[in-house]
Amino acid sequence: MRYKFLPHVADIKFRAKGRTLNKTFENAALAVSDILLERKKIKRKLKKEISIKGNDKESLLYNFLEEMIYLLDAENFVVASAEVRIRKNTLKATLSGDAAENYKAINHIKAATYAEMHVKKTAKGWEVQAVLDV
Repeated sequence: MRYKFLPHVADIKFRAKGRTLNKTFENAALAVSDILLERKKIKRKLKKEISIKGNDKESLLYNFLEEMIYLLDAENFVVASAEVRIRKNTLKATLSGDAAENYKAINHIKAATYAEMHVKKTAKGWEVQAVLDV
């Protein structure tokens, strides 16, 4: 299981897992795309390189999610896949995707939140959890 959606009263909560922290963040990116629209249909026509800093792993996750929302809102870019590289408190990623206008939106994400957010090491790798304001 890469990620799953969890019950939440008003917003959308998800939990992503992976063997490595990089893979876990990549799976979080896929969850966000699936919230927005049917990610499996997104073509990999465009690439974006991003670099994000954070004070800790939670702020790095928050900033990564916010960057994905920004790319959709400001640059009309939706992610089909992500290749993430995390070193200390810096995340660099190559995002593959397409223009969002080519797809039907399911939800609109207003913002990431710190509510119920966590990034933690588990016995099988890593796990992140986040709530997105829709």
